[in-house]
Amino acid sequence: MITEKLQNAINGQITAEMWSANLYLAMAFHLEVEGYDGFAHWMKKQWSEEMEHAVGLAEYVIKRGGTAKVDKIDVVPEGWGTPLEVFQHVYEHECRVTEMISKLVDLAVAEKDKATQHFLMGYIAEQIEEEATSKGILDKLKKAGEAGILVLDSQLGQRA
Repeated sequence: MITEKLQNAINGQITAEMWSANLYLAMAFHLEVEGYDGFAHWMKKQWSEEMEHAVGLAEYVIKRGGTAKVDKIDVVPEGWGTPLEVFQHVYEHECRVTEMISKLVDLAVAEKDKATQHFLMGYIAEQIEEEATSKGILDKLKKAGEAGILVLDSQLGQRA
């Protein structure tokens, strides 16, 4: 059985994951309007992943005898600027999400809930990958120049 404290914290993370999904969808729309269909495609894939994370967290809470909840999801920012500015924000956001998941792990340790610690390690591994991927794209954008941005846009449009 999951403790109420952990249940509430994970429910907060469910809402945060859904907010992240909305963030990536808003970025996708912006990039599409700007003519960067590949970057927009990549963001839509991120949107889908964040929704999967929210569902995975909810299913875990339910399996542990708790109640999963979706709280109010705040409005996401608009007006993202260049692809470089967008991906700078993506990288910073993923770093914040890593901190949030780490705090959940800390709470699971404090609650002596080894099952939740184990479960959350998958999210920690995912965050390591997300930070590295977004940082890699950001670094390429910094070096790309105008023509290089279009090539990178095309490459990211191939994401399955």
